Formats: sequence, structure tokens, C-alpha cells
Amino acid sequence: MKILPSLVVVLLTLLPSSTRAIEYPYSSAEPQKSGWPLTAEERSYIVEKPEHDRRPGREANKHLPHLWPVVPCAGFFGGDAWLKLHEDHVKTVQANAGEVDVLLVGDSITIQWGESWKNHFPNLKAVNIGIGGDKTQNVLWRLDHGGVEGLVPKAIVLMIGNNNMFFTPETGIEAAANGVQMCVKNLREKFPTAQIIVAKILPAHTPADRFYKDIKATNEAISKLKLDSEPHVQVLDLTRDFLNSDGSLIKVLYTPDNIHLSAEGYAVYANRLKPLLESKLKQ
Repeated sequence: MKILPSLVVVLLTLLPSSTRAIEYPYSSAEPQKSGWPLTAEERSYIVEKPEHDRRPGREANKHLPHLWPVVPCAGFFGGDAWLKLHEDHVKTVQANAGEVDVLLVGDSITIQWGESWKNHFPNLKAVNIGIGGDKTQNVLWRLDHGGVEGLVPKAIVLMIGNNNMFFTPETGIEAAANGVQMCVKNLREKFPTAQIIVAKILPAHTPADRFYKDIKATNEAISKLKLDSEPHVQVLDLTRDFLNSDGSLIKVLYTPDNIHLSAEGYAVYANRLKPLLESKLKQ
């Protein structure tokens, strides 16, 4: 029987996202590279091995820090604590299978939208899969292991990379920026028609702090990658909205840790995001 090309396209579109894997620069010893539910072997691999024992090259006694941000790796809070958060998100995703207005992807700054999202975007159906402490590699793992399967988002807001700054002395700045780019590639591969808004890493701490400087340098490296040259991708730089003229943080926009956002901070974020989402969702 001859299958028409148009039918092939339809059939490929209907395949679950886990069947279409993006290529990564390193193949780790992980027993289950994608898919959900997890096998017993994969679950044991994640729960019993701290994240540093699952990094690229670790199984071969190689130190490859430049690959950490761009190769999927599950997070680890001790035992199965991190995995339980992911499992909760998978249940939410499954309960909201089908079309949604917005998919929110990221770390604690994303998951802490909470009531602020409802206040600023009351009419948008959104699914939020942020996990506190996540780095780009953790997001990549979640995307490949049931984290978004079954969803059909019209728009995606990605903010990730803050926690990669803890490791930039080893990985380098470019690797952290490449991790953000890999997350965009993964989302684009899974959702080729969705509008993707990539929010750069928000400033944190003080201008004299290494963390602050590395965020600035990583954002500059992200600019050089020209992510918005890809179809349906837009980069949102919020840096100036959160800094005083001397480069210090606008304190009222942050919680006391100088990393996370206050309700006022989310209001600023929402005001910049709102016109972009309105424009994207009309397309």
C-alpha cells in the first residue's frame, strides 16, 4: 500500500514527543534516555546516585564540565525528593493533555509565579513545570522523560540558567549559554509550531559578586547565539527592568535573598511578558 506524503506528516505529528529524541553531544550511561514511565533500572539510577555521579564522563572517569549544561541529567535533593516533584508535574501535564495557552519552563523563579500568574494572566490556561534548583541539564532530562508529553502549548516561556551559575567556574560561561540554547532546541523539536519566549537570566546579588558577573556574561553569550533567528523564538531581556542606574538590584523587586522575586518583581516581569504573549497567541 502506498502512503501519501501528507499522511506521513500527519502520522509523525501524532507520535508522542518521547519518540523524537534530540541529539546531544554525549551519550551517558543512563539506562533510559527518554520516555515515561521510568523503568525500575532508571529510577534506581536516579535515586541512588547523586547528580555529580551521573554527569557526562563520570562513568568513564573523565572530567567533562563543558558538557554538563547540555546533556540531560536528573536533579537530586537526596533520595527521590527531586523525582517526586517531577512526577507531580507529569501528573499535572497528563491532567491537562491537549491544547494549553502557555507552558512555563524553568526553576524556582518560574514555579514561584503562583498567585502572581493568576492575577496578571487570569484568562490564560497555563501549565507550570518549574522546579527549584533546576539547571539546564535538569530541564532537558524532564523534557525527555514525560515532562511535557501530551501537551500542545501555543506559547512557551523558558527562563533557566540561574542555578548553572554555581558551576560556571568549572563549566565556563559559554557552556551555560549553550545549555539554554539546548533547552530551546529541545522545545522547538517537540513543539515546532509553538511560540517560544526565552527570558534571559535575571540579575542577582551585587555587581561585585562573581554570581552577578557570570549572569551578565552568560546573558551576553546568549545574545551571541542569536536564538531569535530561529522561527517562532523571541528573546526577552529583563535586565534593565530590575537594575538601578548604578547596576545594583532594585530591592523592592526581590525577596531578601536577592535572587527570587517579590510580588512587585513578578508584576514587572508580567508587564514585559504580557504584550509578547498577546502577540504570540494571536498568531
